[in-house]
Amino acid sequence: MNMKSSLSSILSLVAEVKKGMFSNQDIYTLITPSAYDTAWLAMIPDPTNSTQPMFNSCLDWILNNQNEAGFWGESHAEGRPTIDTLPATLACLVALKTWNVGEGNIGKGLEFFQSKAEIILKLAYHHLPRWFVIVFPAMVELAQATGLDLALTQGSEIVLADVLCKRQQLLDMENVEADSHQYYPPLISYLESLPSAYHADQQKILKNLGGDGSLFQSPSATASAYIATGNLKCLNYLKSLVQRCPTGVPAVYPVDEEFTKLLMVDHVQRLGLSEHFNEEIEHILKQVDGNFRYQDSQPTETFLLVKKLSKAALAFRLLRMQGYDLNPRCFCWFLQDINMLDYMEQNCEHLTSVLYTVYRAADIAFTGEYELEEARSFSKKLLEKATSAVRIRDDNLVIFPGLQKVIKHELTLPWITRLDHLEHRMWIEENKFSPLWLGKASFYRLSCFNNEKLIQLASENYKFRQSIYAKELEELKRWSTESGLADMGFGREKTTYCYFAISACCCLPHDSIIRLIVAKAAVLITVADDFYDMEGSITELEALTEAVQRWDGKNLRGHSKTIFDTLDDLVTKTAATYHLQQEQTKFLKEFRDIWRETFLSWMTERTWSDTGYLPSMEEYLETGMVSIAAHTLVLPASRFLSQKLPVEEFKPGKYRDITKLLMASTRLVNDTQSYQKEQADGKMNMVTLHLNENPEADIDDSVAYVKHILDEKTKEFLQIVLEDSSSDMPKSFRHLHLSCMKVFQMFFNSTNLYDSKEDLIDNIKKAIHIPPDYTQTPDHRVKPLPMPSSAPPEKKNVVKIAARFDPNIKVKYRGGKAMFMGQQLLIKNPISVCGSGAVCVPPRF
Repeated sequence: MNMKSSLSSILSLVAEVKKGMFSNQDIYTLITPSAYDTAWLAMIPDPTNSTQPMFNSCLDWILNNQNEAGFWGESHAEGRPTIDTLPATLACLVALKTWNVGEGNIGKGLEFFQSKAEIILKLAYHHLPRWFVIVFPAMVELAQATGLDLALTQGSEIVLADVLCKRQQLLDMENVEADSHQYYPPLISYLESLPSAYHADQQKILKNLGGDGSLFQSPSATASAYIATGNLKCLNYLKSLVQRCPTGVPAVYPVDEEFTKLLMVDHVQRLGLSEHFNEEIEHILKQVDGNFRYQDSQPTETFLLVKKLSKAALAFRLLRMQGYDLNPRCFCWFLQDINMLDYMEQNCEHLTSVLYTVYRAADIAFTGEYELEEARSFSKKLLEKATSAVRIRDDNLVIFPGLQKVIKHELTLPWITRLDHLEHRMWIEENKFSPLWLGKASFYRLSCFNNEKLIQLASENYKFRQSIYAKELEELKRWSTESGLADMGFGREKTTYCYFAISACCCLPHDSIIRLIVAKAAVLITVADDFYDMEGSITELEALTEAVQRWDGKNLRGHSKTIFDTLDDLVTKTAATYHLQQEQTKFLKEFRDIWRETFLSWMTERTWSDTGYLPSMEEYLETGMVSIAAHTLVLPASRFLSQKLPVEEFKPGKYRDITKLLMASTRLVNDTQSYQKEQADGKMNMVTLHLNENPEADIDDSVAYVKHILDEKTKEFLQIVLEDSSSDMPKSFRHLHLSCMKVFQMFFNSTNLYDSKEDLIDNIKKAIHIPPDYTQTPDHRVKPLPMPSSAPPEKKNVVKIAARFDPNIKVKYRGGKAMFMGQQLLIKNPISVCGSGAVCVPPRF
């Protein structure tokens, strides 16, 4: 496919996605239905004909949405069932059995449950969430009461007995009559799953109904409430729900539409598609910003505060990156809530998506925003705990599929060091992860996370850019060879590195000439810098420096002539392509002046090195921030982004703060990784100069000192780049500065990647040559479930659990022996007491 047809295909997909996702359609079409809640609505009989369901559309959804493997509910990226599928599948089977339909569906569902339940339970056993402990036993009991033969395996019976005991413990500890619970949703919100002994009477149910007629906005609980009370408000809520969501109901209704839109924007941006949806994104964020500044009072329940925190942190990051002026307190309020902090620490494994969102938001900090530093430190600590290999496995639903990999990537590489193009690729390939909120018995997700058209668009857009990048890289290589820079015989040949960095760091328009302008300048800077550092004699360097000041290279020879001729050709041709012809002469002078300043700084540093002169740190930085040549890359290229930039922006010594901060920061980040090499070469460096001026310090102290200055300058730089309200500079100008900063951070954040020979080869291939792999395992090709990491020992004396489970079942612990139905259980270390004399027993597999 040629470039023209590729672009046409992309634009066609853009139009389809806009129509499907951004055309003011019902937001509920973007929410993945909850099989569990849909099944509960399907169970409600028609009051005028009790032999028929009230909501046929819900029953039809169950019949038509069974996975080929036999289950209903969420699955991992590879199609493997999660623990969510167990109660969801049982609920759907009960609904079908209730109305005596779907015999084939029932058969497949029972076969799945009988063959897979034990493995799923064992894989997830040590991290069973609270909702599962409440809901799953109830669904087993209901299925058996309905006449379904679950044929539980011996291992499943043992786990279920323990889950029953855990449920009893929860019921004993909590008061079902309470209006709310500070940390968790109140038990009455699980009305459909409560044992008969704990069922609330009609008065208690009606007392807890919301103004919309729902029981805590839970479709399943409200369905149960209606069955129990016949309340018209409940009925109206359910009818409104089905009318709004005729093809399967969500786990929560109504959903937070604003939060849903924010997640959609975040997803589209991370796929690298912002350029195609700028107007739609700005429209959504403008609406959110208006509401964000006038928030309602905080809820008092901690579990609701956590949900609000997730939304606030996501909104903060998206709005700040878009240029909105926001105070971090809009989401950092949680740091002042001791109960909230304690709750998050105790439940970090079940709050990974929330902590991940907080961490990402706190990563975009400006000067003096100490609460963001605290939020970042807190969330990082808990994320590291939650994702540690000992405590968590990716085949467990505690951490959503793919999320663990994404979190580890986030924690390993700071945002400022990551190149946008590669980040887009990763998100395309990891698109199965969707951090939406956890409903009572299931996750509810955005369908756009699995939208084939959207992922196809992202993939085609990425490959289209790759085709452009590959052609431009070949053009750059030819230029480098023809100019002689590739064959100088000394120093570093970094043509590919230079192009990779500029192409992957930002999403310039596909037809932009800026990538090649910057890449050519970067190649030339690398060669010239090496010539001044190691190859040129002082006489040659003085001649070259003087030639650049005169802009006349007539008397130059050898490498000096090659460098000057290439410089002159680059500057002249770049100025000639400037779109405002009447400004070309002025542009040419500006361009030359920047290069003159850069060559002078290289000469100054070489003179210092040869004479042994040690400048002060201030004097060194004044020269070093010029010699790093970041401004030499950015300022000439900026002319092609905007006509609104005044001439003063480009005069040496009169640069804007944004440019000076870029220059200083790039010098400092370079020095933190190159001080050993430069010390060996006899060159000074900010780290070694600090060590020289502070003899009581060691090298680690000096590195820390420089990193602290770098951190403060970076925050100041980011504030100028990201805040629209306080800047009269075009956003494109500011963002090109940011891209340059990210390139230097990528090269020098943790090691000197620029001087490496092979460390970036894989990333270069992914950025330019190898297409992204976004294939998903079709539902009919479900991967087999993995076995537990260690084979469980067989139980020598297994107690047969009754086919119908008593909700008040208790295991007695007498005289050092655990007894059940008069038989001794072979167990070790009973872990907690369930009621009077009862012991919660961990199963021995």
